[in-house]
This record gives sequence, C-alpha cells and structure tokens, in this order.
Amino acid sequence: MKQITEEVYREKLNDARWEKRRQQILIRDRFRCLNCSSNENLQVHHRQYHYLQAENRYADPWDYSDELLITLCEACHQKGHALYAVPVKYI
Repeated sequence: MKQITEEVYREKLNDARWEKRRQQILIRDRFRCLNCSSNENLQVHHRQYHYLQAENRYADPWDYSDELLITLCEACHQKGHALYAVPVKYI
C-alpha cells in the first residue's frame, strides 16, 4: 500500500478542487461544527478514507461523497482524531 505523506496531503488541501468541495460541505452544514455548533475555525473531516487498489493510491480529498464529509471545528476535529482512527475502505 502506497502511503501519502503529510506534505503531499497538505498540498492537496490547497488545491482549488478541494476548496470548492470544502465550501459545498460548509454551506450544507450551515457553517457550524456538527459536534458543538461552533462557527469558528471550521474544517471538513473525512469520515473514512478510500484506498484505490487498482491505482495503488488514496482517493483525492475532493472525490468523496457528501455523507463521508462533515464540518467540525478545529477542536472537535483534533479530539476526534485523538480518540478514533479514520477507517480505510479498500476499493
């Protein structure tokens, strides 16, 4: 399995395609954290990651369906990652 580095992932999060997708989710969630209702320091969290076996890579951040993306404030996002591992689905 090919790993993605944090540097490469951060570059993808600066991509215009991710920014567009992120805005769609923020609008859907009314610019509120779905855990605590905060409207500050909002981030979009992937509820699972997809590993594309035939391509030996992870799916790009913008290529996930709505139900796999959720708006969280930075604090709730960090707490979630500290408590739970994001599952990987092999496709």
